[in-house]
Amino acid sequence: MKIRDRIIDFRRVSANLLLPNPKNWRVHNNRQRNILKGVLAEIGYADALLVRKLPDGTLQLLDGHLRAETTPNQQVPVLVLDLNDTEADKLLATLDPLAALAETDQTMLDDLLAQIETENVAVQEFLRNMTDSSSNDCGSANIPEMKIPEMYQILVTCEEEAEQREVFEQLTAAGKNCRLVNL
Repeated sequence: MKIRDRIIDFRRVSANLLLPNPKNWRVHNNRQRNILKGVLAEIGYADALLVRKLPDGTLQLLDGHLRAETTPNQQVPVLVLDLNDTEADKLLATLDPLAALAETDQTMLDDLLAQIETENVAVQEFLRNMTDSSSNDCGSANIPEMKIPEMYQILVTCEEEAEQREVFEQLTAAGKNCRLVNL
C-alpha cells in the first residue's frame, strides 16, 4: 500500500493568524487549559499544530486549537497539509479519537510518572490522577480515569457551563458537598 504524504510545508506562524475550524467539535475546559499552560511553561512547544491552506491563502486549524488560543501572540510551529474539505473533515473527526484508542501499560506509565517532577499545580494534579488510575481507557476524553470513592452520587448533565454553575451553586447553598466535573 502506498501512503500519501500530505504535509506540504512546515512554518512558524503567529497563532492569531490561524483560523479556527468552524467544525471543530472539541471543547476545552478550564482544567485542560491550566494543564496545557503548565506544560507549555515548563516544556514549551514540542509538537506542531496542523493546518490546511484555504483558497484565499489563509491557514485553517485542524488540530491545535487550544494551543493557538493559549498563545495567540506567539510564533507557533505548524504543518501545512494539502487536504480538501472532505479530507479535512475526516481528519478533524478522527485524529483525537484514534489516538484515544491506544491502551495503557500501567506499569510502564507508573515508572515514567515516578521520574517526572513539576512545579505546576495543575500538572501535578493531572500526573497524580494518572498514577492513581488503574486504567487509562477513557475513550475520546483521552484523560486518565479518576477514582471515585464508593458513596451515593448524582451526575447531572448540563447543556452549558452557565447551567452547570447554577446547579452547582444551588446544591452547595443547600449544604451539599459538590464539585464541578467536565466530561
